[in-house]
Amino acid sequence: MVLWWIGNALLLVAVLPVVIALLNRVLAALERIRAAADNILTGGVALVGELDGVPEALATTDATISAVSIGAVRYAGSVARLLG
Repeated sequence: MVLWWIGNALLLVAVLPVVIALLNRVLAALERIRAAADNILTGGVALVGELDGVPEALATTDATISAVSIGAVRYAGSVARLLG
């Protein structure tokens, strides 16, 4: 019975503070993760507000892509003649 009390005292004195310290570190990391997730959510909501003009911008990209592709084909043809 005496060994049982010694074991309980050892548990309270040595093991319990270590467990509490480790739990404190885990909870601190959890709070940092929660704060970062809140920042990401706030930034995402702000970004969604900026996407209102995207459909109009995409409507003008077809002409830009066509012009770039014509220039790229012309450039590739010139390079092919130089290397060929």
